[in-house]
Amino acid sequence: MDLSSYVESLRRALAVAAQTEGADATSPTGQFAATLESAIRFTLLDALSTAAEEITEDLRPGSVDVRLRAGNPDFVVTPPRSEKPGGDATSTPEEEPLTSAVLSDEGPTARISLRMPESLKTRVDESAGREGLSANAWLVRVVANAVELEERRRRRAGGLRINEGHTGWAQ
Repeated sequence: MDLSSYVESLRRALAVAAQTEGADATSPTGQFAATLESAIRFTLLDALSTAAEEITEDLRPGSVDVRLRAGNPDFVVTPPRSEKPGGDATSTPEEEPLTSAVLSDEGPTARISLRMPESLKTRVDESAGREGLSANAWLVRVVANAVELEERRRRRAGGLRINEGHTGWAQ
């Protein structure tokens, strides 16, 4: 996705809005609009990154990431794993470490007592059956995925965002 046309359109609009009689590209107004280009670009990228994060929250366990390539945003979509029985089940790289970590854990098991409404228990049994798992194995996988996703979310939240810690603009 090329932001240049959007940035240029906004720069022109700002120049027109602030234009004084006889102003041209070399006037203070034109120079002001030109210096805003980087700030505008960073603001748009921040908006796109925020949108990608919101989409990812709804798409879990899939994800949408925004990456910069040659100064322009590029969207990378990782679809959620197929849940169809007998379907084309694919796993994302994000899921692979979790699966191997859970399967390779040969430590002692812990026993817990879990109480849930009968209607939810029925849904758990149906979901586990569709995937060819026992209810216990299915619950272990669901809990492990939830814990791993929370840890990843916490690690990502610790990163620096574009608009945090940087002010001004660059030319």
